[in-house]
Amino acid sequence: MYKKHKHKNLEEHIDESWLIPYADLLTLLLALFIVLFAMSSLDAKKFEEMSKAFGSALSSGKGIPDKSNAIIVSDDWIGSKSRVSRESSGNQQQEENDRQIEKLMNEEQAKLGKIRNQIDQYIQSKGLTTQLDTILDESQLTITIRDNALFQSGQAIVKPESRKLAIAISKILEQYPEYEIIVAGHTDNLPISTKQFKSNWDLSAKRALRFMDIMLMNKNLDPERFSAIGYSEFRPIASNATDAGRAKNRRVEVTIVRKIVVDQNRN
Repeated sequence: MYKKHKHKNLEEHIDESWLIPYADLLTLLLALFIVLFAMSSLDAKKFEEMSKAFGSALSSGKGIPDKSNAIIVSDDWIGSKSRVSRESSGNQQQEENDRQIEKLMNEEQAKLGKIRNQIDQYIQSKGLTTQLDTILDESQLTITIRDNALFQSGQAIVKPESRKLAIAISKILEQYPEYEIIVAGHTDNLPISTKQFKSNWDLSAKRALRFMDIMLMNKNLDPERFSAIGYSEFRPIASNATDAGRAKNRRVEVTIVRKIVVDQNRN
């Protein structure tokens, strides 16, 4: 009777130590599901904190992280920080940025339009309509001056009577000190080789420099915003096959560069 009783007690007390690691495993799986659920609305800072807490649980062997490392996932965190909210906020910010850009573009358009009107009035008052022209587009305001209005043929010295034009343009630009100014020289495709100029590159660059020199005699202009460049014959605006076309290509351009340029690929 005694042996039978002992055998019965052993059968009733089955080893349940396997439940401990099993419970730990379930706890870690629960933590993993919480992390995956929260990741869609998790910001970088909270993600780092949760990573530390989760790492602590794995390294310490504890089934539940310490209270000091716990991340409280509140309704406010899940709701207000959700992806939908972030996208909505981002769209609102983009719309505000677009409004600000459009406002600045309108202000700049008005400024450049005013400069153009002032120069056009000067052109008309001096009877220079056949020698000067202005073009305002999406990237710049360009003042085009025929070379015969400024220089003798094959020369880079500005005519005395044409110096007034450079001075007048400089006084107009004085009112708008925030813009970058590029002075560019252009020639036709007829080759030149003299003691002064070895090529059309030399001639176009020197003409741009000499015209810019007169403009910068105005001490109210900032030289850091000016640059001069020669394009030689390689940016024609008309055919070099005729005398009229070559005359148009021989020119000096004063370009006022926009600060805000429209991106043609912008949605």
